[in-house]
Amino acid sequence: MSEEIEGTRPAVGEATHEEQQEMDDTVLSPEKAEEVKLKARFPHLGAKPGGSDLLRKRIQKGYARVWLPDAVEAWKPAELTKDYTPGDRALCLQLEDGTNLEHKIDPQTNSLPPLRNPDILVGENDLTALSYLHEPAVLHNLKVRFVESKIIYTYCGIVLVAINPYESIPIYDHDIINAYSGQNMGDMDPHIFAVAEEAYKQMARDQRNQSIIVSGESGAGKTVSAKYAMRYFATVSGSSSEANVEERVLASSPIMEAIGNAKTTRNDNSSRFGKYIEIGFDKNYHIIGANMRTYLLEKSRVVFQATEERNYHIFYQLCASSHLPEFKPLQLGNADDFHCTNQGGSPVIEGVDDAKEMCSTRKAFSLLGINETYQMDLFQILAALLHLGNVEVEERSADSSTILPDNSHLTVFCELMGVAYQDMSHWLCHRKLKTATETYVKPLSKVHAVNARDALAKHIYAKLFSWIVDHINEALRSAVKQHSFIGVLDIYGFETFHINSFEQFCINYANEKLQQQFNMHVFKLEQEEYMKEEIPWTLIDFYDNHPCINLIEAKMGVLDLLDEECKMPKGSDDTWAQKLYNTFLKKSDLFDKPRMSNKAFIILHFADKVEYQCEGFLEKNKDTVNEEQIIVLKLSKVCFFICLFICLFVFFISGQTLNLSPMTRPVQAQRDHKKTVGTQFRNSLHLLMETLNGTTPHYVRCIKPNDLKSPFMMDPMRAVQQLRACGVLETIRISAAGFPSRWTYQEFFNRYRVLMKLKDILSDRKQTCRNVLEKWVQDQDKYQFGKSKIFFRAGQVAYLEKLRSDKLKKACVRIQKTIRCWLTRKRYLRMRQAAITIQKNTRGYQARCLVAFLRRTRAAVIIQKNQRMLVARRRYQQQRSASITMQRLLRAYQARQTYRKLLYEHKVLTIQKWVRGWLARRRCRRSLRAVVYLQSCVRRMAARRELRKLRVEARSVEHFKKLNVGMENKIMQLQRKVDEQHKENRELSERLRTVERSRAAESERLGGEVERLRVAEEESRVKADGVPSLLEQLSFLRQELETTREEKEAIQEEARTYRVDTEKVTQLLHSPTNLDGEGRANTVVSPNKAQTKVGMQLESDIREERDHYQSLLSEYTRLKERHADLKEEMTISVITDKPGRRRTDSNYSSNESEGTPSSESAEGRHSLDAVDMSVLLKLQRRVTELEQDKQTLQRHLDKREEAQQDQVKNAEKQRTAGRAELDLEALKRQELESENKRLKTNLAELRQSLTSTSSPGPGSAPYNVLLEQLNSSNEELEVRKEEVLLLRSHMVRQEVLKHNKLNEDGELWLAYDGLKETNSLLVSQLQVQDRRHEEEVDELREEVLRVREENRQQQQFLSQSLLLPQEARIEASLHHEITRLTSDNLDLMEQQEKQDKMIRKLKKQLKVYVKRVEEYEAGGQMERVAPGPEPRSPVGITRKERDFQGMLEYRRGDESKLLKSLVVELKPRGVAVNFLPGLPAYILFMCLRHADYSNDDQRVSVLLNSTINSIKGVIKVKRGDDFETVSFWLANTCRFLHCLKQYSGEEAFVKNNTPRQNEHCLCNFDLSEYRQVFSDLAIQNYQQLVRCMEEALQPMIVPGMLEHENFQGVLGSKPTGLRKRTSSCPGEAVYTVDSILQQLSLFHATLIQHDVDPELIKQGVIQQFYIICSVTLNNLLLRKDMCSWSKGLQIRYNVWQLEEWLEEKGLPDCGAKEMLEPLIQAAQLLQVKKKTEEDAQALCTMCSALTTLQIVKVLTLYTPVIEFEERVSISFIRTIQVRSLSVCTSLSLCRKDNDAIYIYIYIFFFKYDHPRELAITKMRTR
Repeated sequence: MSEEIEGTRPAVGEATHEEQQEMDDTVLSPEKAEEVKLKARFPHLGAKPGGSDLLRKRIQKGYARVWLPDAVEAWKPAELTKDYTPGDRALCLQLEDGTNLEHKIDPQTNSLPPLRNPDILVGENDLTALSYLHEPAVLHNLKVRFVESKIIYTYCGIVLVAINPYESIPIYDHDIINAYSGQNMGDMDPHIFAVAEEAYKQMARDQRNQSIIVSGESGAGKTVSAKYAMRYFATVSGSSSEANVEERVLASSPIMEAIGNAKTTRNDNSSRFGKYIEIGFDKNYHIIGANMRTYLLEKSRVVFQATEERNYHIFYQLCASSHLPEFKPLQLGNADDFHCTNQGGSPVIEGVDDAKEMCSTRKAFSLLGINETYQMDLFQILAALLHLGNVEVEERSADSSTILPDNSHLTVFCELMGVAYQDMSHWLCHRKLKTATETYVKPLSKVHAVNARDALAKHIYAKLFSWIVDHINEALRSAVKQHSFIGVLDIYGFETFHINSFEQFCINYANEKLQQQFNMHVFKLEQEEYMKEEIPWTLIDFYDNHPCINLIEAKMGVLDLLDEECKMPKGSDDTWAQKLYNTFLKKSDLFDKPRMSNKAFIILHFADKVEYQCEGFLEKNKDTVNEEQIIVLKLSKVCFFICLFICLFVFFISGQTLNLSPMTRPVQAQRDHKKTVGTQFRNSLHLLMETLNGTTPHYVRCIKPNDLKSPFMMDPMRAVQQLRACGVLETIRISAAGFPSRWTYQEFFNRYRVLMKLKDILSDRKQTCRNVLEKWVQDQDKYQFGKSKIFFRAGQVAYLEKLRSDKLKKACVRIQKTIRCWLTRKRYLRMRQAAITIQKNTRGYQARCLVAFLRRTRAAVIIQKNQRMLVARRRYQQQRSASITMQRLLRAYQARQTYRKLLYEHKVLTIQKWVRGWLARRRCRRSLRAVVYLQSCVRRMAARRELRKLRVEARSVEHFKKLNVGMENKIMQLQRKVDEQHKENRELSERLRTVERSRAAESERLGGEVERLRVAEEESRVKADGVPSLLEQLSFLRQELETTREEKEAIQEEARTYRVDTEKVTQLLHSPTNLDGEGRANTVVSPNKAQTKVGMQLESDIREERDHYQSLLSEYTRLKERHADLKEEMTISVITDKPGRRRTDSNYSSNESEGTPSSESAEGRHSLDAVDMSVLLKLQRRVTELEQDKQTLQRHLDKREEAQQDQVKNAEKQRTAGRAELDLEALKRQELESENKRLKTNLAELRQSLTSTSSPGPGSAPYNVLLEQLNSSNEELEVRKEEVLLLRSHMVRQEVLKHNKLNEDGELWLAYDGLKETNSLLVSQLQVQDRRHEEEVDELREEVLRVREENRQQQQFLSQSLLLPQEARIEASLHHEITRLTSDNLDLMEQQEKQDKMIRKLKKQLKVYVKRVEEYEAGGQMERVAPGPEPRSPVGITRKERDFQGMLEYRRGDESKLLKSLVVELKPRGVAVNFLPGLPAYILFMCLRHADYSNDDQRVSVLLNSTINSIKGVIKVKRGDDFETVSFWLANTCRFLHCLKQYSGEEAFVKNNTPRQNEHCLCNFDLSEYRQVFSDLAIQNYQQLVRCMEEALQPMIVPGMLEHENFQGVLGSKPTGLRKRTSSCPGEAVYTVDSILQQLSLFHATLIQHDVDPELIKQGVIQQFYIICSVTLNNLLLRKDMCSWSKGLQIRYNVWQLEEWLEEKGLPDCGAKEMLEPLIQAAQLLQVKKKTEEDAQALCTMCSALTTLQIVKVLTLYTPVIEFEERVSISFIRTIQVRSLSVCTSLSLCRKDNDAIYIYIYIFFFKYDHPRELAITKMRTR
C-alpha cells in the first residue's frame, strides 16, 4: 500500500508545476542555516501557498500586512510602508511597535513574506477557514483563541487541535455533554465532545467502527482528552443492562493512571505507556463492554527517575496510606525513605492528595470486581518492589559482589514475596551459565548485580501491570455479541530530548506509522470531496514518510540489525552502531552520523531530525531476566504470587505459557519469549495499524503551550515545533495546495450579495454566483464550481472580503454623505426659520399698532351706531308690542267660535252612531232566532233519518265482511315489518359506526398513498399503455349507448301503440257499457224473487255479523281487563324495584322524557322488564286492532247505506268519479316521485362503480354494505307505499261503485279501473325510463369528454417529458403524478364529504321514520268509539318521566374491555372533534359511581387501578411521544380528578355544588388516596407533555433562532472551513422562526381543542418559551460564530416575533415574556457599545438576568462579522467582571443554569363543572 502511494502520490488541487510555484509564499524560517537547509529539503516545513502573484499585486498597492520570521516569537506582524515594484531587493516595513526595517528579498527565489489575514478572519473555529493558509496564520489564530479568548480547542480540517490550559476550566460537565449530544460537528464550537459525538453518530449511521487518535508530546493533555472522550460515550450511550458498564469503563481510568502514569518535567500526570481502548456497543448502540491494549510500558521508571520527576503514582499512594491498619504488615513509610521513589527529589505534586487518590484507586478496583484480597496481594507485591529497590549490593571484588546477611529490606522483600532469603540473596549476586557440556555459576560484579536487581523489579512490575490490564479487560468483557466499537488511542507523540534512547526510537517509529496513516486519510478525504463535487483535480507533491518507515522496519533495517546483533554472543552497542554506519550511511538520505560521536546515529523523521545514543539499545531490546531468580520466585509461598508467576513465567521452566489476553500478547508462547522488545513492538504496531485502517479515524492533536506549566500562556517556538511534529501544518499545506475555502451557493449568495446588482440576481443561485465570480475574479483558475459548493484557492476569500468591505465602505460613505447633507440642511432650515420668526414678530408689532388705531376709530363709530340703534329699537319694540296684543285678542275670539262648532257636530254624530247600532242589533237578534229555529227543525229530521239508517246498517254486515277480508292479516304484517324496520335501523346504526371507523382507517391509508409516489413513473407508463384499453372501453360504451337508444325507441313505440289501444277501450267503456249496466240493473231489481232472496241472504249475514261482533266485544272486554291487571302488576314491580333501578344519562337525551329510548338503552334494559313490556305492547296492539276493525266496520256500514241512498244521483256520481280520478293521479304522482328517488339511488351507484375502478374510497366493502342496506330499506318503503296506494285505490273504487249504476259485484268497473291503472303505471314507467336513459347518456357523454381530456393531457405530458433529460423527466413525472393524486384526493375528499352529508341526512330520515312509526303506534291507541250501547273511554299508554342518576352499569370483569375501548384504542382527534373532549373522564366517573352505588369495593379498586395502568401504558409505552395523545389524557386525567374531588362529599369541594350535584356524590367509599395517585398521574402526564414539546422544538430552535438569516445579504455569515454545518447529516430540514411559531400554534390549538385548563395552557406556554430561551442561550454561549452584532439583531427580531405570537393568542400576561428576558439581554449585550467604563456600568445594570460568567463568556466569544465591528478588549472584560460581581451580589438576580430539561413548578386548579368556580389545590411538580 505504501509503495503504491509513493509511486502515484495521489493529491488534489494543482494543475501544473508553474502554477504551484506562483501559489507558493516564501517563508523564511527563523531557525539557523541548518534548519533552513532542512526545510528546503522538506517543503511542508517551509512552503506556504498563498498566491505570489496576488501578494505582489497587494504589495504594489501598498498598505499590505505581512509576517516576518523572528528567532524568539517565530513570526512578527509588519505593515508595508512603501509601494513595492518588481525588481526591488528589499521591502520597507514597519512593526507594530513602530520600528521601521527593511526586509531583504532573496534574489534567487524572489519570494515575498506571507500575507496576513484580515482581522475579521482572525480567531476562526477552523484554521482552514483562513484565507491565507500558512504557518504564521495558523500560529496567530491559535494564539488569539488560546491567550485572548481562553479557548483551548480549534479545528484544523479533520483534526481537532487541543492546547493544554494548565488549569481546570468548566467545560466538561453534564450540561455541556447534553448540549453537544445530537449536534453536528460544525454546529458547535470545537470541543472533544464534538469529535466524540461525530464518531458515535458515524458509527450508528455508517455501520462502521470508529477510532479517535489522540497524540501529542508529554504534558500536552492526551490522557485527559481520551478520558473525556470515554466519559462522553459513557454518558451519551449508557449501558443496555443494569450492570452499569459505563461506570466500569470510567473506573478503569484511575487504575491505569495509578499504575501507568507518573510525574515528569513536562507533565504532572504523564502516561508512560500507550493504550488503545475499544469501547463495544450492541445493536442499539449502548455500551456493553470494553477492551484495552497497552504498548511499550516505560519499565525503567520503576528503578530510575530523573530530577523533578516521580515514579508511578501507585507507589506514592501506598506510602501516603501506610498509616492505615491494613497496610501495617507492608512495613512502608515515607516516600523519601525508598530509593525507587526519592531519586527525582519531588515526591509531592502540588494540589494532589495521594491518600485520597489511593481511596479512589481502591474503589475503582472494587468496582471492577477485584476484591480486597486481590488488592492486598497487589499492594504487597508493589511494597516488595519498594523494599527491593533499597537492597544494597556490596562490592566484594572487581568481579564479584555480595549482600549482607542481615539486610532488612531484602528480609522484608522475601517475607512479602514468600521466598527464601538465602536463595534470593545468592542469585541476586550470581548467575548460572550453561554450555553444551557443563553448567557453572558465575559471580556478578556490583554493577551487574544492581542491574540484575533492577531488571527483576522491572520484570515483576511489567507482569503485574499486564495482570491488572487482563483483569480489567475481563471485568469489561461482555457476554453480549459486540456489534461495533469505538477505539480511543492514547499514544505518545513525537519526542526529541537531549539524550534519546531506545524508548524514544520506538515512540518516534510509532508516530511515523501514524503520520503515514494520517496522510493517507487526508488525501482520501480530499479526493472524495473533489470527486463528489465533480471538479477537476490532479496530483500534487506531498511529503511521504514511507522511506523513513522502510529505514526502520524493512528487511535489514534498523530493527532487523538490532535483533541480529542481540543474537550475537558478543554483540554490543558499538558493533551495532558500526553495522548501521556501514549499511545506511551512504545508501539513505534519511540516515546520518554525528560528527563528534561513534556511538550515535541520526534519523531524519517527518517532524525533525533526532540523534539517538546507541548505549543501552541491546540490553533494552533483549529485556532479559536472570532465570534462577524466576525459579526462586516460582517457589514462593504466596498463593497469588504463585498463580501470577505460574501463568506468566512458566515459559522459563517448560517453554509453554497460557494465553490470558489475546489482544495484548501473541498466541504461541514458545515463540513469544524468543522475540525481542523491538519485534514485539513492531508486531503490535502492525496490528494497531490494521485495526485503525479498518475504522474511520478522528484525530485529536494535543499541544503543550509552554514548558513552565503556566495557564493560558503560549511559547510560539514550542507551539510551532509541535504543530510541525503532529502533522497540523502538513494538513494546512495539503489544504492550501488545493481549494481550501469552500462555500455553498446559498452561503456565497448571502455573504456577497452586496457585490450584486438587482439585475444580476437570477432565480438560479448557481448561475448568479457564477456570473458574480466571472465579473470580479478574472482568473478562472482561482475557483471551481462543484455540484453544491464553490471551491476557492488560498487568498481568494480575502480578496472577496476586501471587495465586499470596499463596497460596504462606499455605501457607508454615501450614507454618511446623505446624513451630513441632511444635518446641514436641517441646520440651515432652523436658521431660516429663526430669521422668518424675527421678521414675523417685527411685522406683527407694527401691525398691532395699526390695528390699535383702527380699533379706537372703529369703537367710536360703534358707540354712535349703538346709541342711535337703541333709540330706534325702543320705538320699534313699543309699536310691535301693541300690534301683537291686538292680534292675540282677535285670534282667541275666532278660535273659541271654531271650537264650539266642532264640539256640537261631534256630539250629534255620537248620538246617531249609538241609535243606528241599537236598531241593527235588534234586527240581527230577530233573524238569528229564526235561523236557529229552522236549523233545529232540519237537524231533528236529519237525525231521525240517520238513526233509521244506523239501525238498518247495524243488522247488515255482509258487504263489510267482503271488503275487509285479509285486512287483519295485512295489519299484522305491517306491524311485523315495522318491528323488522326497527331492527334494521339498529343494524344500520351499528354499520354506520363501522363505516366511520373504516373511514378513519381509510384516511390513514390515504396518508400512506404518498409513499406510492416513488413508483409514479412506472404507473404513468402503465397508464400510458392503458390508453388504448380505455379507448376500447369508450367504443364499447358507445355501442351500449346506441343499443340503449334503440331499445328506448322500441319501448316508446310500444307505449304509443298501447296508449292508442287504451284510448279505444276507454271510449268503448264510456259509450255502450253504461247503458247496458243500467238495463241490467233494472232487470235485476225488477223480479220480486230475487229481491226476496237477497233480503234473506242479507238477514242471515246480519245475524252472523252480530254473533261475530258479540264475540269480538267479549274478547275485547277480556283483553282490556287483562291489560288493566298487567298495568297494575307493572306499577307494583316498578315501585318495588325503584332503589335498584339502573340507567344512564349518556343513552337518553334530555328531550326524550316521553319514553323514546335509544338502541343502546333498549339493549341494556332488564330482561324481565323487557318481556313484560313486549307482552303488554302486543296486547295493546291487539286491542287497537280490534277497535280499528270495529270502527272500520262501522264506517263501511255507514258508507254502504249512503251509497244505496245516493245511487240515483248521476251528477253526484260524475263528481265522485272525477274525484277518484284526481286521487289516482295523486297516487301516480307519488309513485313517480318514489321511482325518481330510486333512479337517483341507481345513478349514485353507477357513478360509484365508475369511480371505484380508478381509486378506492367510497367503493370500499363497508360503504357498499351500508348502501345495500339503505337501498333495501328504500325498497321496503317503496313496497309499503305501493301497498298503501293499492289500499287507497281499492277504497276509491269502492267509493265509486257506491255511486255507479252497475251490478252489485262491479266487475266491469273494476276491470276498467285496473286497465286504467295499468296504463298509467306503464306510462309512468316509460317516462321514468326515458328520463333515466337521458341522464345516463348525459353522464356517459360527460365521462367520455373527461376521458378524452385526460387522454389529451396524458399524451401532451408524454410528448413533453420525452423532450426532457432523464432526471428532469423523472422529476416532471413525479410532479405530474403528485398533482394528479392531489386532485384525486381532493375529489375523494369532496365525495367523502358528500357521502357524510348523505349519511347524516339518511340518519335524520331514519330518525324521522322511526318517530313517525312510534307516533303512528301511539296514535292508534288514542280516543276511539266503542261499538256497544255504552261508549268506551279512550285507551292510551303514557311513559313516566325518568329521573336519571348519572351512572353507567357494566358487568364485573368487563373492565379490560371497557378500558380497551375507552383508553387504549381511543383516538383523541375523533373524540375532540365529534364529541365532548372530556367524554372518557365522564364515562369512567359514571362507571365509578355505579360501582360505588353497588357498594362493591373490589370493583372500585379494579376499575381505578386498571384506569391508572391503562393511561400509563398509553402515555409511556404506546403513544408517549405523541403530543396530541399526551395532552388529551392530561386533560381527561385532570377532569377525572376534578370529578373525584367535586363529588367526594368533602366540605372543601362541595360548598359550591348545587343540591342536584350533591345528590350524586360518592356515598360508600373514601377515594382520597386514589385522588393523590391520580394527581401524581397528572404530574407524570404534564412532565411527559413537556418532554414531547421539547423533543418537537429541540431541532427547530437553533436553526430558527440563530442560524437562519432573516435579512440575507446584510447579515451574511463569515467564511467557514471544512467543518461546515450539516456535514454529518446532509438531509436535514431547514427550520426558521416561522417553523417554531407554527409548532407553537399547533401545540396551542391542540391544548385548546382538548379543553385543557387555561392555567395549564399558560404554564405550557411558559415552559415552551423557557425551552426556547435556554436552548438558544446555551448554544449562543457554546458557539463563537454566533456572538456578533448581526446575530444580536436577528435574535431580537425573532424574539419580537415570539412576543407577537403571544399577543395573537391572547397570552401577553401569562409570564412567558419573562422567560425570554435572558435571551433579550444577551442580544442587547451583543449590540451595545463596549468600550468605556460608563458602557460597563450600563451593561451590568441592563443584564440583570445573566450571570457574570455568562456575560464574560458572551463578551469573550464576541466575534466581528464585518470590518466595522471591533473586538472587546480584555480590560473591558475585566471591568465587567469586577462590576458584575458587585451588582450580582447586591441584586441577587442571577440565574443558576439554563438547562432546558428543567420543568417549572405548576399549581393544578380544581374546577367545578357547574358553576365554574375555582378553588386552589396546590400540587407541585418538577
